Order: sequence, then structure tokens, then C-alpha cells
Amino acid sequence: MQFKDYYQTLGVARDASADEVKKAFRKLARKYHPDVSKEADAEARMQEVNEAYAVLSDPEKRAAYDQVGRGYQPGQDFRPPPDWDAGFEFSGHGFSPHEAAGFSDFFAELFGHMGATPRGTRSAGFRAQGEDHHAKVLLDLEDAFTGATRQINLRVPQLDAQGRVHLATRTLNVKIPRGVRAGQVIRLAGQGAPGVGGGPTGDLLLEVQFRPHPRLRAEGRDVHLTLALAPWEAALGAVVSVDLPGGAVKVRVPAGAQSGRQLRVRGHGLPGEPPGDLLLDLQVVLPPADSPKAREFYETMARELAFEPRRSGRT
Repeated sequence: MQFKDYYQTLGVARDASADEVKKAFRKLARKYHPDVSKEADAEARMQEVNEAYAVLSDPEKRAAYDQVGRGYQPGQDFRPPPDWDAGFEFSGHGFSPHEAAGFSDFFAELFGHMGATPRGTRSAGFRAQGEDHHAKVLLDLEDAFTGATRQINLRVPQLDAQGRVHLATRTLNVKIPRGVRAGQVIRLAGQGAPGVGGGPTGDLLLEVQFRPHPRLRAEGRDVHLTLALAPWEAALGAVVSVDLPGGAVKVRVPAGAQSGRQLRVRGHGLPGEPPGDLLLDLQVVLPPADSPKAREFYETMARELAFEPRRSGRT
């Protein structure tokens, strides 16, 4: 996928004000609108202009686009990094599939999931509840085992007095429930947009994702871990201790275990009703032959064990 420079499409500077973006869009719309344009590629150009304006006229999308697109050139190969949009607070509205049908794959990759949260505004006479806001937040997997209260900083795109986008920081103390899963939403009541006509404030919906962990990987409530074994543990069987954020777990490794085998330890994944499982991917690790004594052990094994690892059926 190639990077799209929306500023270049509209012909405006990166620090252009909202009014400058709007004027550039109107000028290009008069030039390329299929109903009036005599340009051969008017329809395609108008779609590009509409897409660029949809992003740059929206302070939230513009701030996110500026963040992820920093340093890229038009036409350069582009793939947004995982969780690039974490920490941005967005309002609940977005594009329906019909509204975004004419936009590019580049747009869909960046903003296709924005606004997936339903609108929170509901009318009641002259009163209306404020719109729900949403944000993706990255948590440590340890918090899902134990629960915690964490301070979370959100970046909130705003327009200044000159109509230019800047990011304000909003800090919240959030209670992380024990057993929270990736993709789960934490609802903070009354932390969304203000209501209209005295209506109640909307909510803030935090979508949970986990930061990469050096040892553990969660899938739903199940937790994956690579368990290193010494050759004698794998060959003879052993009871080994596995350290988890919720405490150590004793695991029985059967005799004859091989690298690549997976053990399931039920009930020792993320807490819940029911709890997840712990899935251990076994990896036999050989000690180095870096001393005379170690070399002697390996030479004895080579002489006395009738073992051919490349025998048919073992490769």
C-alpha cells in the first residue's frame, strides 16, 4: 500500500488552518466536480479530493494522520505500525460503509474502524445526551491478572483560535478490572462529550489492547508461554515452576517431551468465569559444550546412545 499525502492533494501546507483547508477544497471541487468539470479524470480526482478533505477537515482524523504519517513521502510503501492510534481520544461519529465506499484502501486501513462505537447522542425534547467518545489504550498484561488502577494519558485533538490542530493531554485514573481481555471495552460514565440543553454527558469507551510482553501472549483468556527445558527434564520428565503475574504454577512435564509439543494447564490463564488456560510451547535447550567436562559428557552420549535424530519419521 502506498502513502497518500492529503496535504499535497489539496495543495495546502501542513500547518494550514481549517479555513484554508476548506477554501482549497471548494476551489478543487469547482474544478473537478463531475457535473461541471471538463477534465478527463474529473471523477477520480474528485474522489481523491473528497477523501483528503474528509481527513483534514476533521481535527481528530487530521491529528492521527499527522502522527502516523510523519516522515513518509507520497507513493512510499506504507503500513501503519500496530496500535498506532492508541492513546487518541475520538468522538463517536465516523463514516458508514456507504459513506466511505469511494475512499481508498489507505483510508480504510487508517480510519476504517474509527466510529465503530454507536453514537451516544439521544434527543429528549430540547435535551440531548452528549456523544460517547472512544479511545484505544495499551495496558500491561500483568494488570489483567491482578487488576489495578492506572493513570492513562489521552491525546485530544483540538482547534486553536487560528483554526489549527493541536493535541491537548487528558489524564484519567482508570480502574482496570481483573481478567480484562484484549478488545474488551471499559466504560467511564460521564467522561464523554457534554450534553445539549442540560442533557447528561456522554461516556468514554476505552478499548483495551496489551503491550507486547517479553514472555507471555494472550489470546482471549488463554495465555501462551514458551517453556525452556533442559534435555534431562524433557527426557526423564520433571516438575518445573512457571512464573506468572498471578504467582508461580507447578507444571508436570511428561517423560519424552519434545520441542514443539504444547502442554495445556487448565485454569491458569487470565482470570474469569471460566478462567483461561495456560498453553506452554515446549523448547528443549541444549547446554553448550564449552568446557572439557561438558565435551566429555557429549562424547559419552555419542558413543553409548544408539540415537539417530535423522532416522525416518523424526525429521
